Amino acid sequence: MTRAAVSRQLRSGAWLSREVIVSRARILALINLVLVVWAVAAMHRPSPDGRTTNVDFVSFYAAGRLALRGEPALAYDQAAHRQAEEAVTGPARNYLYFFYPPPYLLLCAVLAMLPYGVAFAGFDGLTLLLFLAVVRATAGPRATMGLWLLPALAFLPLYWGLGEGQNALLTASLFGGALLLLDARPVLAGVLFGLLCFKPHFGLLIPLVLICAGRWRCFAAAGGTVGACVALSWAVFGGVTWAAYLHGFQAAGDAYGSGAVSYIGMVNLFGAARLVGVPPAVAVGLQAVASVVAAGVAGWIWRVADHRAVRAAALLSATMVAVPLVLLYDQLLTFLAIVWLARAGGFAPWEKTMLAAAFLLPIVGFPLAALGVPVAPVAAMVVLGICFQKVKAKEALLF
Repeated sequence: MTRAAVSRQLRSGAWLSREVIVSRARILALINLVLVVWAVAAMHRPSPDGRTTNVDFVSFYAAGRLALRGEPALAYDQAAHRQAEEAVTGPARNYLYFFYPPPYLLLCAVLAMLPYGVAFAGFDGLTLLLFLAVVRATAGPRATMGLWLLPALAFLPLYWGLGEGQNALLTASLFGGALLLLDARPVLAGVLFGLLCFKPHFGLLIPLVLICAGRWRCFAAAGGTVGACVALSWAVFGGVTWAAYLHGFQAAGDAYGSGAVSYIGMVNLFGAARLVGVPPAVAVGLQAVASVVAAGVAGWIWRVADHRAVRAAALLSATMVAVPLVLLYDQLLTFLAIVWLARAGGFAPWEKTMLAAAFLLPIVGFPLAALGVPVAPVAAMVVLGICFQKVKAKEALLF
């Protein structure tokens, strides 16, 4: 194939046929499954010195056990929390921080009522089913299984979430479910948005876009749900737990800013800047600029655009750009944004190829970051840029 022919294929996106998507996704899904099974087995197998490498779920489970023991405030005491983690898995090489607000302790306490293995598998299995149901609904009724299930299973960040027992699948399910219900069931959508208060930084742009779009019923339902979650956790765990959380939260900036949580796993501009040696203050400044720009783009799109898919993709991708802490498994939001745009169709030149690149970047992002080349943050920026260009082009036609 000549260079001109390759350029035409990339420009039109003709190379990305249904057959190519299904066949490549099937291969990637199989590779990812093998890798995650090996990684989880390796992390849970004690090393010769008798210590394990704990995964994130241990942090949730240990916090839940402290809550059931009648000492929920100790979830925010790092020494006590680490002791609770090691009571579950034995001596560990690493400590998993717990910076989640008390409403999340409610879920952790429920999980801690079960044996550790059952809780881990049950949480993974249930949140995976929820996420796949959201992907199926987002893809639309015309999408075949090969065009929604296989790409989801081929997306490596999904397996990072499963392997760590992380709540990223739950976050994406609530976020994606709210966007699906927003037009037909705005109050229920607001409830789902409000339940994201267990991971409050992911709700950073939600009030902004709801105000810009005049979605007041959804806005009120979201606010009411947050208030109810706070009140319930206060009633169950007491004000002392909230005080412990607020005090312990002050250490979160030090933990994430010092590199105690590896920059390799961060997929925003702050993490990329720190990975290549940018001073902390400058990295924070760069992230602040990115957050403001992303907020402005998302707010403008929700203000002027009437296309449901573009609005949804813009909020999902802008959140990934704007949020000050985003880790590799959180890229499930980027995946949902890609699915929304794929459902919408109507691709301009290069857009299909750019979306394919945005899909692949999170897959190669971790190994490249390990080599000091942080490319994963670009994926969400590309998707947000496509959303902006679509709305800008339509606005230009109107004038």
